[in-house]
Amino acid sequence: MSRIGKNPITIPAGVTVEVNGNVVTVKGKKGQLTQDFTDVTVKIEEGQVIVERSSDYKTERSKHGLYRALINNMIVGVSEGFTKELELVGVGYRASNQGQKLDIALGFSHNIVLEVVPEVVVETVSEKGKNPIIKLASHDKQLLGQVAAKIRSFRKPEPYKGKGVKFVGEVLRRKAGKSA
Repeated sequence: MSRIGKNPITIPAGVTVEVNGNVVTVKGKKGQLTQDFTDVTVKIEEGQVIVERSSDYKTERSKHGLYRALINNMIVGVSEGFTKELELVGVGYRASNQGQKLDIALGFSHNIVLEVVPEVVVETVSEKGKNPIIKLASHDKQLLGQVAAKIRSFRKPEPYKGKGVKFVGEVLRRKAGKSA
């Protein structure tokens, strides 16, 4: 039995969960999310969401904990939301935004202009003497991670000086470089 899959999910106040066939819809103050499910049954009992599987086939066992985690992320997303912070480490690396347009200078000949989807809120912080920070917030965890990974992919941190776009709090594996 999946240890994660058998745990019930409590529904907080202000969040409604609807199950219509294989589609689960979660509504809250931050927005609405829907997800399609196969191989498991989703039930709502006494203010809790319970994910059950009908048999012990490998495909159903593998999806049991996954779908429970996806529903939990949907509930947390519409009630509290998710945030990610990216730090630009390097001389001359800058970030600014006008609405949903993110303008990043990463040492290339031209700035990178990224139009961020409306579901993700973008904010940039630039303080003198500190690295610029890009703050992303959304109710959809998957979409937020995808946008953050796209921004990070423009210039990944290199192992010698650590220059590039990294997540705040990320520990990088550093190399010594040339020894004299």
